[in-house]
Amino acid sequence: MAADSEPESEVFEITDFTTASEWERFISKVEEVLNDWKLIGNSLGRPLEKGIFTSGTWEEKSDEISFADFKFSITHHYLVQESTEKERKDEVLEDAIPQSMQDLLCMNNDFPPRAHCLVRWYGLREFVVIAPAAHSDAVLSESKCNLLLSSVSIALGNTGCQVPLFVQIHHKWRRMYVGECQGPGVRTDFEMVHLRKVPNQYTHLSGLLDIFKSKIGCPLTPLPPVSIAIRFTYVLQDWQQYFWPQQPPDLDALVGGEVGGLEFGKLPFGACEDPISELHLATTWPHLTEGIIVDNDVYSDLDPIQAPHWSVRVRKADNPQCLLGDFITEFLKICRRKESTDEILGRSTFEEEGRETADITHALSKLTEPTPVPIHKLSVSNMVHTAKKKIRKHRGVEESPLNNDVLNAILLFLFPDAASEKLLEGTTSTDHNNPPSDSEDYNLYNQFKSAPSDSLTYKLALCLCMINFYHGGLKGVAHLWQEFVLEMRFRWENNFLIPGLASGAPDLRCCLLHQKLQMLNCCIERKKARDEGKKISTSDTVTIAHPGDAGKIGDQLGPDHLKDTEKGEMGKSWDSWSDSEEEFFECLSDTEELKGNGQESGKKGGPKEMANLKPEGRLYQHGKLTLLHNGEPLYIPVTQEPAPMTEDLLEEQSEVLAKLGTSAEGAHLRARMQSACLLSDMESFKAANPGCLLEDFVRWYSPRDYIEEEVTDDKGNIVLKGELSARMKIPSNMWVEAWETAKPIPARRQRRLFDDTREAEKVLHYLAIQKPADLARHLLPCVIHAAVLKVKEEESLENISSIKKIIKQIVSHSSKVLHFPNPEDKKLEEIIHQIISVEAIIARARSLKAKFGTEKCEQEEEKEDLERFVSCLLEQPEVLVTGAGRGHAGRIIHNLFVNAQRLTESSDEAAAMTSPEEELKRTASPEERRQNMVSDFPPPAGRELILRTTVPRPAPYSKALPQRMYSVLTKEDFRLAGAFSSDTSFF
Repeated sequence: MAADSEPESEVFEITDFTTASEWERFISKVEEVLNDWKLIGNSLGRPLEKGIFTSGTWEEKSDEISFADFKFSITHHYLVQESTEKERKDEVLEDAIPQSMQDLLCMNNDFPPRAHCLVRWYGLREFVVIAPAAHSDAVLSESKCNLLLSSVSIALGNTGCQVPLFVQIHHKWRRMYVGECQGPGVRTDFEMVHLRKVPNQYTHLSGLLDIFKSKIGCPLTPLPPVSIAIRFTYVLQDWQQYFWPQQPPDLDALVGGEVGGLEFGKLPFGACEDPISELHLATTWPHLTEGIIVDNDVYSDLDPIQAPHWSVRVRKADNPQCLLGDFITEFLKICRRKESTDEILGRSTFEEEGRETADITHALSKLTEPTPVPIHKLSVSNMVHTAKKKIRKHRGVEESPLNNDVLNAILLFLFPDAASEKLLEGTTSTDHNNPPSDSEDYNLYNQFKSAPSDSLTYKLALCLCMINFYHGGLKGVAHLWQEFVLEMRFRWENNFLIPGLASGAPDLRCCLLHQKLQMLNCCIERKKARDEGKKISTSDTVTIAHPGDAGKIGDQLGPDHLKDTEKGEMGKSWDSWSDSEEEFFECLSDTEELKGNGQESGKKGGPKEMANLKPEGRLYQHGKLTLLHNGEPLYIPVTQEPAPMTEDLLEEQSEVLAKLGTSAEGAHLRARMQSACLLSDMESFKAANPGCLLEDFVRWYSPRDYIEEEVTDDKGNIVLKGELSARMKIPSNMWVEAWETAKPIPARRQRRLFDDTREAEKVLHYLAIQKPADLARHLLPCVIHAAVLKVKEEESLENISSIKKIIKQIVSHSSKVLHFPNPEDKKLEEIIHQIISVEAIIARARSLKAKFGTEKCEQEEEKEDLERFVSCLLEQPEVLVTGAGRGHAGRIIHNLFVNAQRLTESSDEAAAMTSPEEELKRTASPEERRQNMVSDFPPPAGRELILRTTVPRPAPYSKALPQRMYSVLTKEDFRLAGAFSSDTSFF
């Protein structure tokens, strides 16, 4: 039994050798990706055009694969070309070598200025790269490198993919790639060498040819000729002989009409440092053959002056400091501050005035006392400053961020009515530097929701921006704003109109602060008209009531039609109103007056009783219209103008009306609230036309709501018979209700629809409580508006095509962002960054023009060529110099290097003397001996060589295949990138 059970207790371990290893899974994943991207088989594209690597479109697609737990990213890079799909189908040849091998010999795109490093080294139009993922370690060990390379080779063989596949090894900063490309019976191995120190024998063409020939190991004798392309790059860093034309700001020139060397209201522009740091000259010998040129350790034929091709690129300074950009950026920082004006300046001026009652009383009396000096020669602000001298003595001079000279100069710029008696009466000055009012630039404020460029708000924004940057910072801004608010109160109390503001109601297309100042100006105009009894136009103070006003009552009440011919466009005067009746009285006093005369109005007062009243407040007769009741002429009354409103008041009113709900009672109350203007016009109409009916009012106010038709009377005559429209007959019609409520009161004795005193105090309070951050938020659209205008002005002087497109993008972006009440800081920073980029481009253009002397060219043709050359330098990565060293631009570049060399030699001579051993060592240097022959240029900062040939490998009877080696030598870097092809059919 024990023997029988023994086999059952044994355990047999079975090893399945068909299970895939991690290495096999990795190869399978690579093959899967290549199949998904349809990189199987051969496809011959069209020949590469010259410069296509730079001007063409490169695309890439990526995926992620892993080897065990180590993650790799696999990326396909390819040049987009037309008719690619057709060429894949129609031009596939079985025996043709892969496209990448053919591209190794193409000379049309050597040394592309902007391309992937593998494109520059090997001239490939398509390739795949496997590299460690972003957070993975680099592949350092030789065994892992060989494992990856073998995986690539197997994947290419299994799939038939003929696109080169590279593996990145070692540290990423070294840009080390090894790879392979396979075709039918052929293979190309991509190898690389990267060293820190350049061996002396490989610093010239002769040594590199030896490496190349030994590497290809061609069995033929003699070897086929080697094609050579050489490129030397010279760097010009010393620009001392050309001073940067941008003058630094003069901080002491604030007084006398200038801030930072600029006039008030003018923004600075330009870079404070040279925005061009280096000029790189590339001298190229594109098609050379071995044996026709000598370049060894003792002699070189490679004279840059004799190079057939010159190309230039400029290196731009990183983030150059630009004045305009700094201005806006610093102003944006104020928006993030939390302090109030009182916290910044200490006790407010108003508190100090309360403590010094006697002083301020004495000061205010000085404002009103006669003065022998004509008022038009004094600034109103200066009068306020004189009145507050005693107060400021208590505050201390050191507590005032802005001194009186600076402050008075700024206030005189903001309020130019101190310089002209004519301006003091309310007109505004015209700045000839502003764009015409009908131009696109002037109307830009509509898109930015800022303010017109000739307005007080716009000038205030620029002054605050300058004060913040040049003089006082945040404290200076708070101080100037405090003085501005005091100026506004003084003008309100003394009936001085605010200059730089368009008359009329607030313009809702502008920023809220501009609307508030316009509202204050409206209040001053109303108050001034009442106080002085001055004749004013209809648009200034009074208008004839018309259907547009009545339309505010509600959709169910207001008429739909306007009678434009009856709006009373002629001017009206207040002459018919007696001086004793200039004040506006409450309705109660008027009612008591009517009762005292035994004439009650309202429902009990009929047309006969009203006809006995004396007509008041008539403007002029309304054509041939007569009253329906007594046949008297119908007169258009003098009416009150509807109250102007700013956008915040409109929003507040809308919220109140919306809270009334949709019920019948809420709708009725909402209509009554909106009918104040209609009721006022009805009362004015009754006062001007005693004995009138509602039909008479409708015939003037909303003529299309009075329907007339021809009828035949008893005698057979055709007469006109009229009646109110159907909606005017709706029960509980607000028009009927308002008509029955209205009393015959002329406009001058009605309750004011617009209480200018209350509204002015509200505006002044609003201005006084603004923090510097709130003020900056209000004025930032104006600052951006000014910056865009400045950029446009500067661009018109340079005429750079690429900038016009960027400016359009700035305008479009700003229009979307600034229309929101509180735009995000991130979006504002994006706008400012765009403005800075344009400023830097213009500064670079001016720097290059100064260095190339475009203004000094006497011949117009040469000047145009140089300007075109400078424009290309700004827009293109590399620009070909026409005529190389013998062209006009080439001669200028040559002189730049010659002058720089002279400065270098002078500095070397002035340096300390070296020891004999060091001097001997220096002169014995091969590089020095070779450079003595081309002393106009410094030693090249970079040497690039491309060696090509076609030879059979590995045997004499093998197929002749392309061989290529690229080398680059810099001061601290030496790299060889070789692509060596071999025939595998008989290998």
